[in-house]
Amino acid sequence: MFLDSYYSEQNGEFSFTREQASHFAKKIAGDFNPIHDEDNKRFCVPGDLLFSVVLAKVGLSQKMRFEFAGMINDGIALSIDTKSDTDMSLIDEKGKEYLHITREGETTNDQELIGQVTKNYVQFSGMNFPHIMVPLMESKQIMINPTRPLVIYESMELDFTRLDFSAPTVELTDSEITVEGKRGNVTLMFCFKENGEVVGTGRKRMVMSGLKPYCQNDIDDLVNRFNERKDRFLNVAA
Repeated sequence: MFLDSYYSEQNGEFSFTREQASHFAKKIAGDFNPIHDEDNKRFCVPGDLLFSVVLAKVGLSQKMRFEFAGMINDGIALSIDTKSDTDMSLIDEKGKEYLHITREGETTNDQELIGQVTKNYVQFSGMNFPHIMVPLMESKQIMINPTRPLVIYESMELDFTRLDFSAPTVELTDSEITVEGKRGNVTLMFCFKENGEVVGTGRKRMVMSGLKPYCQNDIDDLVNRFNERKDRFLNVAA
């Protein structure tokens, strides 16, 4: 499976190196958020990588909800604590919860299908910035701090009508942002399509902190730096 090179597993526990997590963010998701850089002091493992590995381990169910409870650094040994078939958590050796998963309906463990769903989803998810986030911020005349941009995954939901598809594409259907002081909540609604038919829907929620009044020059600079970092990485990788 395409995920094999992006995490390490031993004795039923798995963990991530900074290189594995950073390369997943950049190569698979197209996510160049600085907190996923190997040398960043505030480094954390991408939420989409956690989602992808957990889905590969527990299977894809018709209805699933993922609630992120904490940021994960490199080298932390993680395991899945199964409270029941419909309720489980991603925890460390001390029992600290980082991700809570609930599910219902039918479940498939078809790894080829799960790989297609996760890869297509995270590639969609990685387009959050600048394509989706910048227009949303402009609509509210607020923006993330350009010197310390911080956008955190809060939760994600999946709802499939059936599981007998093979390689669904992911499309944005709607987006919204609410602002309370220096904190903002972003919700992205999307759907899974196969052969033109909607086979599932989803909802992703993110939290922005340290918001500032919107400044076009600062946004332009932020986007330019994002694109420069992307081009630099892709040139080195090539």
